[in-house]
Amino acid sequence: MPSLLVDAPGWLTTIQDLGRAGYGALGVSPSGAADPVAFRLANLLVGNPSNTPALEMTLLGGSFVFSDSTHIAITGADFAPTVNGSPLELWRVHKVSAGSKIVFGPTKDFARCYLACSGGVRVPLFLGSASTHVLSGLGGCNGRALRKGDVLPVGAPSEDVVAHRIPSARLHSLWPRKVLRVTDGPQIDTFSEQARRAFFRSKFRVTEQSDRTGLRLEGPAITCQAGGDMITEGVPLGAIQITPSGQPIILFVEQQTTGGYPKIANVIGVDLHRLGQLRPRTDIRFERISLRVARALWIDQERLLNHPRQLFHEIHRHQL
Repeated sequence: MPSLLVDAPGWLTTIQDLGRAGYGALGVSPSGAADPVAFRLANLLVGNPSNTPALEMTLLGGSFVFSDSTHIAITGADFAPTVNGSPLELWRVHKVSAGSKIVFGPTKDFARCYLACSGGVRVPLFLGSASTHVLSGLGGCNGRALRKGDVLPVGAPSEDVVAHRIPSARLHSLWPRKVLRVTDGPQIDTFSEQARRAFFRSKFRVTEQSDRTGLRLEGPAITCQAGGDMITEGVPLGAIQITPSGQPIILFVEQQTTGGYPKIANVIGVDLHRLGQLRPRTDIRFERISLRVARALWIDQERLLNHPRQLFHEIHRHQL
């Protein structure tokens, strides 16, 4: 069976898909790709269903050797990838030969990079998903980040992959942004008008304590009139909690499924993938929008992602 050898794992490289939704009542958050848009596009480029397991690298990439020839696509942040020493372009299909070594360095821009191959990575499913939930040690490769020497089965190479690339101009509407759009959280009325103005007008910095559980921010203290604690309740992906210190936490893909801090806002669906590309020490702001606008933006994005040929540009097969 074709395989992928982990020659060097990078800092935090995991197997992900689009997550295991529907198990919050059991205390299991979805996990899945931190940037699901870049993940989906990598799979679509190589002809896979969008939920096919692939590799997610964080801040520092690894190196990998394919046992058989296959097609690959690299999307997301620019980790300066090379194949056998030659640079690889992001957002396009490449054909690599048996024994090819793909090497990634440290990021040059954003936080996470994706490597998809024709047929995908083959690992057992846990609760219907291959995604690695690092915090609880579930899914992926024994529930952990990849290690040097891991050998991962991959799907059989396909000869039917269409030679496609995605020009950067066509990615403009999906590109990471530092102004995150939010809707009102369920406890926004427990914050004074002054606190709300401070939240929406201030700049916050992503701290080094951020991870796949949540993004911890630092900035002006946001005070809740009702105090910093409340009865614990269910919390969604992208909820922005205000801790007793007045500092926000954005709940992310491996979040706890309940929380006892007031939620002033929630990142909208079309910007959730942008959370996955925020690096530590990045400054961000929040823009308040209505549920109606958030829904319209979501429909537009899903329409684009479900018709990816609007993004793709065909290249000559000899360029693969």
